[in-house]
Amino acid sequence: MNIESEIKNGILPAQDLAKLITDGYVHARKSNVPTLGREFEPEIEMGQIQPASLDLRLGTVAYRLRASFLPGEGRAVIDCLDEKLVMHKIDLTDGAVLETGCVYLVPLMESLHLPKDLSARTNPKSSTGRLDVFTRVIADGASQFETIKTGYTGPLYVEIAPRTFSVLARPGDRLVQIRFRRGAEKVLRSQTVSIDLEAKDVDGIIGWRARRHSGLVDITGVDAHNARDYWQPLSAPDGRLILDPEEFYILASKEAVIIPENEAAEMAPIAPEIGEFRAHYAGFFDPGFGLKQAGGAGSRAVLEVRGRDVPFMLRHGQAVAKLDFEAMSAVPKNLYGDNGSHYQAQGLRLSKHFKL
Repeated sequence: MNIESEIKNGILPAQDLAKLITDGYVHARKSNVPTLGREFEPEIEMGQIQPASLDLRLGTVAYRLRASFLPGEGRAVIDCLDEKLVMHKIDLTDGAVLETGCVYLVPLMESLHLPKDLSARTNPKSSTGRLDVFTRVIADGASQFETIKTGYTGPLYVEIAPRTFSVLARPGDRLVQIRFRRGAEKVLRSQTVSIDLEAKDVDGIIGWRARRHSGLVDITGVDAHNARDYWQPLSAPDGRLILDPEEFYILASKEAVIIPENEAAEMAPIAPEIGEFRAHYAGFFDPGFGLKQAGGAGSRAVLEVRGRDVPFMLRHGQAVAKLDFEAMSAVPKNLYGDNGSHYQAQGLRLSKHFKL
């Protein structure tokens, strides 16, 4: 297959992601298993393929770093990992705790060998953002995070910095995802996203604030954690909410979000100067999210918000972000929600790890 001639401009759908894997443009690289002293080459699983993205998996080791970094032009990431930067090497084979306040670098299981007209972008998965786990993917020679240049050949790494909850991580855990694009990025339109501070249910909950010094979160533990052990419910009877500095919040959008089958979207800040807070904006929005025929009628965007230097008051309906829409190169074979999803038709929703 000549991938360069057969794919139209836009973001690649699931069926073309499968072809990238089959033809070796995306492949699993050999990983060392520290405890066994041998290498293995894990196959990419079809379950990693989403309608417009591919989940990337953690490898078998993590490097505890003194600081974040970028390799820069002409330098491989592995060549930067010297004794001045690396504090400790951690074996993830049987699971290991990644602690809050620390920075880690984990080689991913997937490598790329892209054709000259394919580029890629990466992003935290939705569940990762809702855990307040800060992640950024790094490639060899990179001068910026989360962006993979056209024609890139080489390994991928993910920087992980848990902010609120320490997490238990294992090889194969999926914290980040990657989108492939043919041609230049072209935003078709944008949708403003504002905060919903009016409770729709009798419980009056409009959001959640993370509890500090909570227990460990197992990344593989779906519905395995009591939500109220980790989160404090919030109300806003007057439609206003004060964000405390350095506290982490889960809130929902006032607007319903619909991603057409031939488009994909990504959350972006509406303007950095709008207030003393920032949103994590984890996760891409795939084709079919919020679409009625895919079971998503009424879906809202969930917003991960962190207060900054001073307390800041949010009001109901205040604009905080925007969705940028891009064209797909083709309609995905399966839309978001077709094969089940934790977040289709969501309102205010914590990550899949928590059970109310």
